[in-house]
Amino acid sequence: QVQLVESGGGLVQAGESLRLSCAASGSRFSVNAMGWYRQAPGKQRELVAMIYSSGLRNYVNSVKGRFTISRDNAKNALYLQMNSLKPEDTAVYYCYEDILGRTYWGQGTQVTVSS
Repeated sequence: QVQLVESGGGLVQAGESLRLSCAASGSRFSVNAMGWYRQAPGKQRELVAMIYSSGLRNYVNSVKGRFTISRDNAKNALYLQMNSLKPEDTAVYYCYEDILGRTYWGQGTQVTVSS
């Protein structure tokens, strides 16, 4: 059973930074991709950033140049460095992993950016 636990969310002002972490545990052979989604109140869940096992990274246009996704395989950890935060980045952020065609989710961490 794969478990994902996010941390690092909080309340910040516009222009500040946060670093989200996702700690993974359990059987994680053949991880195809991992990344971060977010969901703002009243909106659909949105893919923010992802990284494939090859190292290829993708970002939603609205965060390009501000957010950086990275991973530490030795620590079974995934990170999202978020710089120059904007109020529109306010959402619950979820990490996920795709393993052998199945998607696993964390419980989410709240990020609130005040103007």
